[in-house]
Amino acid sequence: MRLKRLATAIVAVSSVIAVSACSGGDGAGGEGDGGDSYSIGISQLVQHPALDAASEGFKKSFEDADVTVEWDEQNAQGEQANATSIAQTFANQDLDLVLAVATPAAQAAAQAITSMPVLFTAVTDAEEAGLVKSNDAPGGNVTGTSDLNPVAEQVQLVKDLKPDAKTVGIVYSSGEVNSQVQVDLAKEAAKDLDVEIKEATIANSGELAQAVNSLGDVDAYYVPTDNNVVSAVTTMVQAAEKHKALLVGSEAGQVEQGAAITRGIDYTKLGEQTGTMALKILQDGEKPADMPVETSSDLELVVNPDAAKRQGVEIPQDIIDEADSVIE
Repeated sequence: MRLKRLATAIVAVSSVIAVSACSGGDGAGGEGDGGDSYSIGISQLVQHPALDAASEGFKKSFEDADVTVEWDEQNAQGEQANATSIAQTFANQDLDLVLAVATPAAQAAAQAITSMPVLFTAVTDAEEAGLVKSNDAPGGNVTGTSDLNPVAEQVQLVKDLKPDAKTVGIVYSSGEVNSQVQVDLAKEAAKDLDVEIKEATIANSGELAQAVNSLGDVDAYYVPTDNNVVSAVTTMVQAAEKHKALLVGSEAGQVEQGAAITRGIDYTKLGEQTGTMALKILQDGEKPADMPVETSSDLELVVNPDAAKRQGVEIPQDIIDEADSVIE
């Protein structure tokens, strides 16, 4: 059995105390031997493997370019109010650029910061989220990279591993535009696969267990790149093992935590790609307004055979052989 590959790539603080309370970093600087030196703020919505990887990839691009940066790293702990507070504080600081990681953080930064470049990453559809005038021509001080997943191909994984599957459960955040985009894409894909999508929404990660239970018996679960869901993905793993339902993830970090399989974006590389855009702005004088939103065509197949077995599924050897990474 061979997996159907993606046919085409998608191109494209009210006070300092308040910010410190929701910080996930110490603002430590990075050293380089080059002549350039910058101050950059990072606002990350919440801590989970995909967003962490994107932030680290972004910083790595500066290290690789031998550029010295004084980093101000803040984490909103999954709270929109914190993201707003961080953005307001950054707006009043003497920074050269701000990176916002995940859509809610990017929306807060775009609203509060108008006098300096703002880059985003881990945003599914920047235009739909109101961050840019269009993905091809942002038109303001904001641009960045999209993590739009090959959702149709990921839903196809359900049928590849569980051909008789008829129902797929999806839990997502009602307040995340990114998540709704992915659910709509999953529904379109499901039509061609004779699969019914069952959905439930949450407002925060604390509601995840109840939402999963409300789906009832399903043959599989699909986890979109939804920050509330991903930050508590072990709840989905437990449900999948209990109900012997295949759990398909949308990125590698989810498979490392117990999903069976994904073909998704490498978030470290996505962060590096965003960092390259930042260097073009800071060193070459390019304008965010003229820089199209970029996407990643580098997909990785990641499998977790042991997790799949706990979900009642055996991953065929040819798929394991094809995988870029096998979690053991």
